[in-house]
Parts: sequence; C-alpha cells; structure tokens
Amino acid sequence: MALNWEREMETMTLSANEESLIKVVRMLPPYEAEKVLVWAQQLADLGGGQRVEWSDSWSDDDLRNATAASLERFERQERDGR
Repeated sequence: MALNWEREMETMTLSANEESLIKVVRMLPPYEAEKVLVWAQQLADLGGGQRVEWSDSWSDDDLRNATAASLERFERQERDGR
C-alpha cells in the first residue's frame, strides 16, 4: 500500500496552499507535528472522503452549510448525552 502512495506522491503537484501547510508542519517539533497530523486525519474522516477546496473566503452557501452541519452535530451530541 505504501508503495502506491509513494508513486502517487512522485507525480503529485502541490498548490501553494498545500506547500505552505507542509512547510508549517515541518517547522513544528515532532510531537506537535504528530498532533496536527492526527487532527488532520480526524477532519478527513469526518469529511467522508470529500475533496477539500482551498479558499481564503467562504461563500454564503459555505456558511449556511457549515452552520447547518454544526447544528446537526450539536443536536446529535445532545441527544446522545455527550
């Protein structure tokens, strides 16, 4: 499995935002970088495999969708007693 990932990385072109993110993570102490990677994986899991579109701004639709998803999650957690 790792071998396939390495082949994909050889041909992958990163955007400026992606390169910036990698640069920042590399500047962190190893234990802090690990925290960021775990957090990123948790976000990826929550996203259900959806592609992330980089943007410096949120559209009105983005804000509505984020608000609705946050409220749904909060209500679900309240029902589950978390």
